Amino acid sequence: MSDLPVNPLVLIGIGSSFAFSGLFYHLYKEKKRELKALKEIPVFRPDEDLVRVLNATPHRRLQYVAVEGQVQADGEPLTSQFIPRCYGVIQKIVTVEHWKYWDSTAAKWNTRIGCKKESNNSVPFSLISPDAYISDASVRVHNPLEASGCFLERVYYKIRNAEEDLVNSLLQTVGGEKPVSKEETEEMLRVETTMTGFGEVVLERGQVMRLQAPKGGRKYILVPTDHNSFLDSHRSSAAMWKALSAFTGITGTVVLACVIRSLMDKRDERSN
Repeated sequence: MSDLPVNPLVLIGIGSSFAFSGLFYHLYKEKKRELKALKEIPVFRPDEDLVRVLNATPHRRLQYVAVEGQVQADGEPLTSQFIPRCYGVIQKIVTVEHWKYWDSTAAKWNTRIGCKKESNNSVPFSLISPDAYISDASVRVHNPLEASGCFLERVYYKIRNAEEDLVNSLLQTVGGEKPVSKEETEEMLRVETTMTGFGEVVLERGQVMRLQAPKGGRKYILVPTDHNSFLDSHRSSAAMWKALSAFTGITGTVVLACVIRSLMDKRDERSN
C-alpha cells in the first residue's frame, strides 16, 4: 500500500465526493418531480367558486385538489391546559417521567424513562375562507388524524425537576430509585391557523363540503401553512440538494485535478 503514488484516503475522499454528488443530484431531481406534481394540483378556497365547480362535476366531487383556508371549530374548541386563551381543534399532551436508579455493579446512578402518558383530543373542524363573514361556504375536514403532515404546533414545553421530599427519600432508600424530572409537552392545531389540505373534496349539502382521504393511493395531506409557502418550502429543499450536489461534485473534481497534476509533476521530475 505504501507503493501507491496517491494516499488511499485521498482516493476514498474523491470517490465519496462523487458518490454524494450523485446522491444529492438524485434527491434534487426527486424533489423537482414532486414540486412539478404539486403545481399540477388544482388549488381552491372554501368559497362559492368551489361550490359551483363541485355542482358542475359528476357525483359532485373532485378527486384530488388542494384547499387552503383557516381552521375553525365546528362547535366548542379545545382549551389548552397550560396556556390561557389558547384554543384549538386537535390537542396532544405528553408527560414523561425521568428516573435515576442505582447500578450496584458499576457503582453509579443511571437514568431511565419512567411512566409516559399521552392523551389525544380532537373536535370536528372545518376550513373557511378568511372573508367567511360574507360566505357560508366551508370544507369539513374528515378524519384529520389519518392525514400525513406535521400540522401540530408545540404551544407548551417544560421540564419540572423533582423535589427532594420524604417520599422520594424513601423510594431512594428502599428501591434504589429516585425521580429526577417530569417533562411536559402540549401540541395543538390552533383555531384560525392557515391550513392547506390535499385530498378528495365532496359536496355534502348546500355550501358545506368535505375534505377526505383520496382514492387511488394518493396521499391525504394536511399542512399548517398556505399553498404558496408550502411550494416555497419544496423549492428551498430542491435548491439545497442542488447546491450540495454541485459543492461535492466540484470538490471532488478539484481534488482529482490536484492529484493528476501532482502525478504529472512527479513524472516530469523522473524524466528529467
